[in-house]
Amino acid sequence: MRDEPGATAVPTTPPRRRLPRLPHPPRLPRPPRLGLPGRRTAVKLLVLGVLAAAFAAQALGALLPHVPLLLAASAGSLAAEGALHRWQRGMVSLFAKSHADVTVRHVLRDLLLVVGLLRLGEQHREGAYAPLVAGLLVFYALHWAIQAVSVLVRRTRTLPVVTRNIDASALRLTPAPTVLLRRPGHRLAAFGLPATAGLLVTAATDAPVYGAAGLTLSLAAALTGLGALLLRLLPGRRPAGEQEVLDWFDAWLARYRPTVGLYFSGGASSAYQANMWLEPLAGLDGRPVIVLRERHMVQRIAATDIPVVCLPKVSTLMRLEHSTLRVLLHPSNSGKTSQVLRIPTIKHAFVNHGESDKLSSCNPYAKAYDEVWVAGPAARERYALAEVGVEDKDVVEIGRPQLDAVRPYAGPPAPGAFTTVLYAPTWEGWDGNPGNTSVVAAGENLVRALLADPGVRLLYKPHPLTGSVDPRARAADLRIRELVRAANRERGGPRPDASAATCLSRRTAELDRLTAAGFRSAADQAERMLRQPAPEPGRAEAVRRATDAWEEAYWASLPEWEHQVVTDARPPLYACFNRADLLISDVSSVISDFLASGKPYAVANTSALAEDVFRKSFPTVAAATVLTPDASGVPALLEAVRHPERDELAGERAVLALRLLGPAEPPSRDRFAGAVRDLCAAAVQHRARMAERLSADLPLPGPRREPARPSAPSAAPEPHRRI
Repeated sequence: MRDEPGATAVPTTPPRRRLPRLPHPPRLPRPPRLGLPGRRTAVKLLVLGVLAAAFAAQALGALLPHVPLLLAASAGSLAAEGALHRWQRGMVSLFAKSHADVTVRHVLRDLLLVVGLLRLGEQHREGAYAPLVAGLLVFYALHWAIQAVSVLVRRTRTLPVVTRNIDASALRLTPAPTVLLRRPGHRLAAFGLPATAGLLVTAATDAPVYGAAGLTLSLAAALTGLGALLLRLLPGRRPAGEQEVLDWFDAWLARYRPTVGLYFSGGASSAYQANMWLEPLAGLDGRPVIVLRERHMVQRIAATDIPVVCLPKVSTLMRLEHSTLRVLLHPSNSGKTSQVLRIPTIKHAFVNHGESDKLSSCNPYAKAYDEVWVAGPAARERYALAEVGVEDKDVVEIGRPQLDAVRPYAGPPAPGAFTTVLYAPTWEGWDGNPGNTSVVAAGENLVRALLADPGVRLLYKPHPLTGSVDPRARAADLRIRELVRAANRERGGPRPDASAATCLSRRTAELDRLTAAGFRSAADQAERMLRQPAPEPGRAEAVRRATDAWEEAYWASLPEWEHQVVTDARPPLYACFNRADLLISDVSSVISDFLASGKPYAVANTSALAEDVFRKSFPTVAAATVLTPDASGVPALLEAVRHPERDELAGERAVLALRLLGPAEPPSRDRFAGAVRDLCAAAVQHRARMAERLSADLPLPGPRREPARPSAPSAAPEPHRRI
């Protein structure tokens, strides 16, 4: 067994006892639907009705023919189109899914105008409008040609490697084409507007010259756009090709010589799982790197000076095998994790993105890693009891290096000051267990009980994934936010002067200047690579100072009496810890991290377990006040926070913090760095053994080779074979 400071020895063969599963009581009734989604549906139906009515009226005006109706319907259709793109973006995608996208609608609008023009004149005047029809057809041909060329341009700009904080100027990257040339809907609406307007004026005046003028402008715009895209396909204007980019990436790996990396794959909303490890990773002595698999995640990673590389293809990922990278840290499991685990030259450690008593904190997938790094002895015991195949010798206790940002307990709130309560429930999870989150069954009761106390200031910070699986959780979250807004309207009070808001604006601008890349809205991944080269020395320290200054300005800009709903990335959870006198949460890693502060905390029991069973089932609850779904224990809890002599759990919190987070000495950052060094050394030794085997021509795992057969004498005839 690997010894660590403060580690608790666990028998190699633990007693066969599994972590208890929460029972599944009857499902709670669905809450009534809010009025807001109903209004949204009504607005969507109104937009759909207006657009359909406009097309129907335009068709009627073209077939009668009736000029005023044709003109009014065409203008109404264009106005509805503009409103659709401006205020109802969701409807745009809905139309596209039903094959009634903007191109089809624009073609239909122009077709009805042409039909109207042909029916307005006499038979012998139809020839006057033939050039307009021909010009319209040419314009649409150019539109589709632009779309085809834009696809080719996009492919040349889709590189096999996406980077950040790395100088990529050698790849001949250029700014992206304008949005009008890349999005067919926007392009057709802009380029086709002169033609449509000209045809409308022609229908009103019976003068083809206006239609010809509008078509000329549209054709000129389309030809200009096509030419601009074709220029980007010239050999000297396009970015580096795939093989050139891969060679450049290999050369960068050879120059930078990374030693330890953070590997992450996931959706946009899960970026926080990687972001919490950025600061500990940056504090290592080695040369860290962040390895991503999804292109959209490159910009989701928070501000950092660490080089970021995104390797979407497995074949590109395997190039890491021949690099100097020795260790990869994994804050989460994903389907693509199995791909990088195939690299034998790299050691892999699962560090997780938080620890709790839930079964997800001892997932059987963890046995795929070389080591599992946990905070303290409790997690080691959790893996032993779960019997998921993780051996005790592979579990390493490193503490929680992120918790250096959490300030220790400084005493109860001052007399007359507000008691700040942080309610930070977790999300509903994937298994539908009602004990996962308190939002559905207890959230509103807890918030009402807290808001009923005039001395409480509430900070409500829901989990980023709340409502992503269960719509009831999303509905309850919206109702809780409305309760907070209503309480603020009823409470009222003085607000900080204008200088506080001015200071916050200044601090925000400074922090954004240091952390935001300042992309154009039309920037694509290649342009972002160009705009995000290697950072200037000292930027990380400047960002840290600017972040601290921003947090102070943020809290100073808020009234002391005002409840807050905190959903943005700033301020982070640990900043809320430092402002809170009390935490109310669920069985999750939030309460484990909060124990670093030494402050009181409470856990909502929505599992239908008796309190004594609930405490025994989840060790993180041992030092907590357990609240029932009706929130009846909130008043007594607040009194214990305000009067420490009534707090009977202070000693138990200190003992539990030691079990969950490990000892305070040596510091967690030192233990984390030591674990990285040890695993890097193991990787180096493994490579040395493999190299020694190769040099000695010793057998290595690989394809089975058949023993060579002795060749027959040349004089001996080859025996006949029966076929």
